[in-house]
Amino acid sequence: MHPRPPALPISNNARDSLRHATASLHERVDACMPLARPDATLDDYHRHLAMLRAWVHGLRQLRPSLAPRLAQVAGALDADLTQCRQILDQPTPCYSAAPNPQSTRWTAPAQADDFDWGIAYVMEGSRLGGQVLYRRLCESLAPHRLDYLRGAGSLTGPRWKTFLAELGDALDTPQRIQRACDGAVMAFQLLLHCHAGGKTTAEATS
Repeated sequence: MHPRPPALPISNNARDSLRHATASLHERVDACMPLARPDATLDDYHRHLAMLRAWVHGLRQLRPSLAPRLAQVAGALDADLTQCRQILDQPTPCYSAAPNPQSTRWTAPAQADDFDWGIAYVMEGSRLGGQVLYRRLCESLAPHRLDYLRGAGSLTGPRWKTFLAELGDALDTPQRIQRACDGAVMAFQLLLHCHAGGKTTAEATS
């Protein structure tokens, strides 16, 4: 199995437990993503999207139960990648770090619904974080619209609050929260796995 997060101050507060379990991984991801550079360019944004696209593809392989949510995210990434290719006139970098679905490192427990809530927490948090990046980059990277980072715009915050309410209702025991933490940890580890896999100059595949 993939490593468990550090021992939690177990409570029924799902959000606090998930944040605690993923804090160090979140910091590592924030530091290594292409847009972490203060002078990020459109090429960095292109690579950022390509890495996220590889991540979503890996999650779809591992968690078919999340296919509808992940397909929506993949579609938004693909649309923005197309615009990047047109503006930069270069192929999309391909991050080739797809996990082996048979590896125990990426195996979900039997109670996969709880595990999937943890992955969804990371996905929704990523979209919320995109708003911060959008505000920082929207002028410097124009004329690209940065549609993926913009996401739902002003509706992103209310959407996050609704998600947290649903999360709290679903994860109503310490055991369920722990399984969700395992899923969130796996999602962050997979993104780091994609980053470590590097890129080629080949066109990204869906």
